[in-house]
Amino acid sequence: MLHDEGGAGAPILLLHGLMGSARTWQDQVVWLRDHGRVFTFDAAGHGRPAPDELATDAFVADLAEATSGIAEPMTVIGHSMGGLHGWVFAATYPSRVRALVVEDMAADFTGRTAAHWAAMVEAWPQPFPDEEALLAHFGPVAGRYFLNSFERGADGYRLHGEVATFRAISEEWGTRSFWPEWGRLTVPTLLLEGEYTITPAGQMRRMAELHPAAEHVLIPEAGHLVHDDQPARYRVEVERFLARPRRTAVER
Repeated sequence: MLHDEGGAGAPILLLHGLMGSARTWQDQVVWLRDHGRVFTFDAAGHGRPAPDELATDAFVADLAEATSGIAEPMTVIGHSMGGLHGWVFAATYPSRVRALVVEDMAADFTGRTAAHWAAMVEAWPQPFPDEEALLAHFGPVAGRYFLNSFERGADGYRLHGEVATFRAISEEWGTRSFWPEWGRLTVPTLLLEGEYTITPAGQMRRMAELHPAAEHVLIPEAGHLVHDDQPARYRVEVERFLARPRRTAVER
C-alpha cells in the first residue's frame, strides 16, 4: 500500500483522490524526486480491503499505521479525498507533518448526497475492453486518471473497488463538517483550487483566511483534477511552496 518512489531528502507523501490510486501521481513523482524522498499510497478500499467503518477517521488511522516507519516529518500532498485525509492526519498527528498541500477539497459538504453520482458510476460500461475505449468514454484528463486507477484483467479495465464503498466514503462528507480538524492545523499549507471546482463557492478561500500559515491559489482553466488538467501550473505552485519550508529550516 505504501510505495517508495525514490529521491533523497525530507519525505514527501502523495495521497490520491476518491477512486484513484498511487499510480495517478506517476507524472508528478518524476519531478518531486528533486525535492525529497517520495512515497505514494493506495488508500484502503482502493485495490485492497476497506476498513470496517467507512469513516474518515478510520482511513486516517490506516494511513498513520502504514506510514509509521517514516520517522521524519513529511510534506503531505493530497488531491480531493487525499487532501482531506492529509489535513485530518496532520491535525491528529501534528509532529508527523511538516507541510501540507490540499488540491480541490473543502471542509464542509454537509447536506450533499452521492446518490446520483453513484448511480452514474454503476452505469459505466465495465469492463472497458482497452485503453482507447476508456479514454473515449471519460476524455483525456479523467480518462488518464482512471487508466492509472482501474484494475486491468483479461477482459479489460474495471474499477478497483466497490461502488458501495466509494459512495459511503463520499456520503460521510455530507453528514459532518471538517472545520474542527482544519482549525487545529498549524503547518504551512497550500490550497490549490481549480477554476471549475467541485467545492462550495468561496470555501477554499475561506479556509486560507482562517489558517494563518495557509495560502490559496486558484488555477485557471482547471477542473477537479488540477494536477492532470494544468500540470505545468500545478508544478510551478507546488515547487514554489516546497522551497519555503527548506529555506525556513536553513535560516533556523
